Amino acid sequence: MEHRPAPLLDAFARVLRRRRLAASLSQEELAHRSGLSMRYVSLLESRKHQPSLDTLQGLAHGLRTTIAQLMAEVEADAAETQ
Repeated sequence: MEHRPAPLLDAFARVLRRRRLAASLSQEELAHRSGLSMRYVSLLESRKHQPSLDTLQGLAHGLRTTIAQLMAEVEADAAETQ
């Protein structure tokens, strides 16, 4: 059986990177704002980890948005790429 990446996880990684770059933040700056490590932000952007609800909350805070807005963008991105 071939392993296929989860569409929402792919979309989350794309949106996270796009939002971070749009805010002119490095991974280190976003990590600091979000209460995460730079390595973890990198792993999220490279689709190697799935974020927990606490992580989503921290990232939304770091990106100056809400979890709802962030996930709406993720869902829209996933729908566009299907």
